[in-house]
Amino acid sequence: MTPQGARPSRTADLDVAVVGAGFAGLYMLHRLRGLGLRARVFERGTDVGGTWFWNRYPGARCDIESVDYCYSFSSDLLAEWTWTERYATQPEILRYLHHVADRFGLRRDIQLGTRVTSLRYDEPGARWLVETGAGDVVTARHCVLAVGNLSSVKRPDFPGLDSFLGEWHHTARWPASSVDFRGKRVGVIGTGSTAIQAVPQIAKQADQVYVFQRTPNYSMPARNRPLPPEELRAVLRGYPGRRRAAQMSDAGVPVPPPERSALEVSAEERRRMYEAGWRRGGINALSYAFTDFFTDELANFTAQEFAREKIRAIVRDRSAAEALCPAHHIGTKRTCVDTGYFETYNAGHVHLVDVRRSPVTRVTPRGLETAAGEYPLDVIVFAIGFDAITGAILEIDIRGRGGATLAGKWSGGPRSHLGLCVAGFPNLFIVTGPGSPGVLSNMVVSIEQHVDWIADCLSHLEGRGIDRIEASAGAEDAWVRHVNEIAGATLYPRASSWYVGANIPGKPRVFMPYVGGCGTYRRECEEVAGRGYAGFILGGTAAPPIAF
Repeated sequence: MTPQGARPSRTADLDVAVVGAGFAGLYMLHRLRGLGLRARVFERGTDVGGTWFWNRYPGARCDIESVDYCYSFSSDLLAEWTWTERYATQPEILRYLHHVADRFGLRRDIQLGTRVTSLRYDEPGARWLVETGAGDVVTARHCVLAVGNLSSVKRPDFPGLDSFLGEWHHTARWPASSVDFRGKRVGVIGTGSTAIQAVPQIAKQADQVYVFQRTPNYSMPARNRPLPPEELRAVLRGYPGRRRAAQMSDAGVPVPPPERSALEVSAEERRRMYEAGWRRGGINALSYAFTDFFTDELANFTAQEFAREKIRAIVRDRSAAEALCPAHHIGTKRTCVDTGYFETYNAGHVHLVDVRRSPVTRVTPRGLETAAGEYPLDVIVFAIGFDAITGAILEIDIRGRGGATLAGKWSGGPRSHLGLCVAGFPNLFIVTGPGSPGVLSNMVVSIEQHVDWIADCLSHLEGRGIDRIEASAGAEDAWVRHVNEIAGATLYPRASSWYVGANIPGKPRVFMPYVGGCGTYRRECEEVAGRGYAGFILGGTAAPPIAF
């Protein structure tokens, strides 16, 4: 590992440069090492961990069960790590990633505190020129973007923020030292997944909490609990089958697929199944009940009504309960998982502020002003999300063949083949990029699948002396059409969500993830590889594009 602050040699020539040292970058480095390739990971943070390094806000934890939100590539790693809760907290996940980095000796090839600012493809040399914020340039035959789907922070742009005399924090850039809310008036802006986790924890300390909500969200109870050792041992005994079930499922979790329509059962049976899901808890508490949850408006409406009923039953103040009831199709925005979020509004010191009715106008030296008046605050917490899926990629100035920019190519929305590669950008791979299941799935299952596909592809090229691979324009066009067609058959694109970039002004409104499910997607990727990387140009020869 290059010491923080040290500058790498300008003459370094790598086989593969990897950007990002989270779940994807660490596993990518491990696989590249196994292939005997010279690789280096560039990480802007001061330690490994990716999203779990940056997101240290109170209550931060995973919304996928711990035993599934982990690597599966090493049986020894599975056996030696003990998860303590059904849903692991941020500190526990970060400790796990530190353990992985240390156990597999990965740190010596990770350069921390280094931001990659540009990637330029040098056509004569068939190399990528990797430039860092320090002005150093490293060359690499291949580049892998393991930058994460939720790592480009949406910056607060409220007028007057610089005048605020209190302290403010963005949840995705939380200080390593804890923030003390005791005796303070705290304003939380946002009610997405992050705020839904953070608000109950902040409310335990703060004197007054004001939650500024523009759009309410559905949230399922986590039903979190400690994991008994005997339960973990049972999971490990059957883990290969459990993981295979997750890999071939829609969402990357080992839950049996539904078999019936919500509209072909009685109202009593429908309610029984929703109640069972609510008691079980988790992000898929309702969505795994029926086959047409994401495709039929009436079927989806039955789940919406059930969820709204639960909110009204929990929140005692009728006005607050109604304001907390979402109106969009359930699941078409990221469904949240909580521990006591709605119950928090029954505390007398927690107040819901509807900024759709009374928008925020500015930050004042002593608080936050809306159209209805000023709220005096000591601390402001911005839980306003990310420029998702494409943001972290486009923060890098990426230039492919002929100097074409990726930002220019994606000006109307992202285009890729399989969410892995982009036509015109040879030897550049993206882990869980736009056009792949990514954020609609258990990210670790999708990450492992992409990293394995990339590693196998590089092994294929190395074994045949091929120095270049690039998605063909025809295959890219076919994949984009396929992704759009299957998304268009669902309710997903109807929501103004970050899945379509609706939270970022000026961002093209394009539904970015692949909704066909992890299993279907895996089979498609395997078929492409099995046909000699159909739809890719290998070393100057175009392989036939696969039809979707």
